[in-house]
Order: sequence, then C-alpha cells, then structure tokens
Amino acid sequence: MTPKVSIIMGSTSDLPVMDAAAKFLNDLEIPFEINALSAHRTPAEVESFAKGAQARGIQVIIAAAGMAAHLPGVIASMTTLPVIGVPINASLDGMDALLAIVQMPPGIPVATVGINAAQNAAILAVQMMATGDKDLQEKLANFKESLKNKIVQANLDLKKVDYKFKTN
Repeated sequence: MTPKVSIIMGSTSDLPVMDAAAKFLNDLEIPFEINALSAHRTPAEVESFAKGAQARGIQVIIAAAGMAAHLPGVIASMTTLPVIGVPINASLDGMDALLAIVQMPPGIPVATVGINAAQNAAILAVQMMATGDKDLQEKLANFKESLKNKIVQANLDLKKVDYKFKTN
C-alpha cells in the first residue's frame, strides 16, 4: 500500500491528538503514514521528507506542532503539496501554535485547523483529494450524512428527557 496522506508530528507526545486524524483516514480506508519529525531537532530529515513526499505518492501532508510550531511552515516551504497544520495545545492554550502556523508569509500557505482539531485536518485532506475522486466524494457524503443522523438521534433522545417545565 502506498500512503496518500502523511501525518507528521513534532514528537510522539502529539500522538494522542493526532490519533483522531489517523482513525478518520483508517475508517475511510485511505492509506497513510505517521512519522515524528522536528523542524528544530531533525531539520535535515524534515527537508528530505518534504522534498521527497510527492515522489513517494503523498497527496496531502498533515503537520502537527505545538509551542514554536514551525514544522508545518517549514514543510510547506519545501513542497508544492498542500500542507494542513494542526496547532497542538502544548502551552498558552495552544494560541502560540495557532498563530505560528496560521501567520505564514506570502507564498507559503498552510491550511490551518483549530487547536487540537486533528479530525478536521483529516477531513480537509480527504476533501482536497476527493475533488477528482468519486469514491472519496461518496465516502465523505456518507460521513456527513452520519453527522446529520447523530443530531436527529440526539433530538429523539432529548424528547425523552423530562423536566417539569419542558415544553417539547
């Protein structure tokens, strides 16, 4: 199996957050890889990864980082592949990471999701890949329908909740 999405994190301490992205890709049966790379501790490895990702079949990169959070931007500076940044709440409630990832200089965009929003990063990655893939479009449509069904079920469950002054 050749991975289509690469999940990169600054360290394995980010795995509890990034697990949501991995689970989403796994549920949709999209081949992916997970690696730990550090823009500060392993810059040569980051460069090798970023410059070789497309040739290996990667279509989208999801890069997570906390604190200084340079990893997504550094990767984006070395590839033409779309990079989605996931700010990790490692300090300052994740605001430092969010701002470091979202405030990129002109010419080096990083699509950025909310703090610790790894599942949204995976969904966005699949949406990017699905623009030319009917099977992925169908998988996404089914996923979004399941979201709707959860709310419909929640309202059915709420009808059973009893309060003296509840009117519905």
